[in-house]
Amino acid sequence: MTARRALLDGLARDADIFEVLSGLTPLHPRSDTFPGEVFLHLAADALDWCGASRADPLLLEGLPERFVPECTFRGRENIKLQYAVLAAAALHGGTEPDLLDEVAWWQTDDFWQYALFAAVAYIRAAASRAGVPVRQACQDLAQRPGPPLP
Repeated sequence: MTARRALLDGLARDADIFEVLSGLTPLHPRSDTFPGEVFLHLAADALDWCGASRADPLLLEGLPERFVPECTFRGRENIKLQYAVLAAAALHGGTEPDLLDEVAWWQTDDFWQYALFAAVAYIRAAASRAGVPVRQACQDLAQRPGPPLP
């Protein structure tokens, strides 16, 4: 809940993403996907909140450029972000991605960061789709309970 709240609070006050990321670093255990899972579930909640569905999809084309313009993704970074974006959509659709199997080949300990960027993009996109400020989307998402603890 701390990671979820910290991200929502940071976005609601329009804090610098890298400042929020830095503040969350102490929560990340080395060689672990946490808090990435939290951020993927939050991104899935944002999709649900804005009513994205098979009948009324949220377009992914240009998502990073439009909703996380402060970040630049190149080469493998694009693939990592794409995985996080699609994993969140999979969660929204009712499936559970195999995170450990996927991120093992990355040979880096940065999955959680890409999950954060995906969550930021989806929250901002959801707010845009709903026609409300990001602050309002964050407040509404904060009222949701989040995923159950294991």
